[in-house]
Amino acid sequence: MSEFWLVPIALLTSTLAGVFGMGGGVPLITLMPGLVPTAAILPLHAATQLASNGSRAVFGWRHIDTSLLLPFLLGGVLGALAGALVFSQLRLDWLPAVIGVFILVVTWLPLPGIKGAGSLPLVLLGVYQTGIGMLVGASGPLGGAVLARRNPRRDWLVVNTAVYMSANHLLRVLAFAAMGFAFSQYGWLLLGMIAGVIVGSWLGTRLRQFIPELNFLLWFRLLVSLLALRMIALVLWP
Repeated sequence: MSEFWLVPIALLTSTLAGVFGMGGGVPLITLMPGLVPTAAILPLHAATQLASNGSRAVFGWRHIDTSLLLPFLLGGVLGALAGALVFSQLRLDWLPAVIGVFILVVTWLPLPGIKGAGSLPLVLLGVYQTGIGMLVGASGPLGGAVLARRNPRRDWLVVNTAVYMSANHLLRVLAFAAMGFAFSQYGWLLLGMIAGVIVGSWLGTRLRQFIPELNFLLWFRLLVSLLALRMIALVLWP
C-alpha cells in the first residue's frame, strides 16, 4: 500500500503548480521511484500530469490562448514518435538516475533558447517537450521560458503552460498505451492521484492571488535538486 502515499503527494505538488505555473511534475516524479515499479513511473506520471494540467487550464479558461495549441500538437506528434522509439531501447534500471541528472541540468544550467514569434518556435517546442518527456517525464521548464517571452503575465503564463503541457501529456499517454503499458493495472492508484491533482489545481488557482513570487525560484531549485539527488542515489546505492 506504500504507493498510495503518492495520492497526497500528487495533491501537494499540483497545488504548487497551480500557484506558480510550474513545479508540480518535477517533485512528483522524483518521489515515485521506490513507490511504483520503474517501468510504471513515466506512464503514471504522464497520466497524472494530464489531469493536473488539464484541470488547471479548465479552472483558468478565460486566459487560454487557443492559437498556441495546433503548432505545439504538430511538433508534439513528431516528438512522441521519436521518444517512443528511444524509450523502447532504454535500460529501465538506470531510468531514475537519468531523470535525476536531467532535472539537475535543467534546474541549474541555462536553458537553450527557442527565439522568434509565430508558429515555428511552438512546433520546435512540441518536438522537444514531448520527445524528451517520453524519456525523462519532467520536461516543463523550457516551455515556460518560451511562453514567458510571449506574455509574462502570471495568469496567462500559468494557464497556457497548463494548456500546452496537457497536450504534451496526452500525446505521451497515447504513446505509452500504444507501446502496451496497462494503465488498468494501476487503476485505483491512478484514480486517487488524478483526484488529488484536480483538488490541488483548484486549491492552487485560488491561492495564486494571495502568494507572492519572491524567492520561489531559488527554494524550488534547492528542493528539486535534493529530490533529484535522491533519485540518483536510489540507483547507485539501492
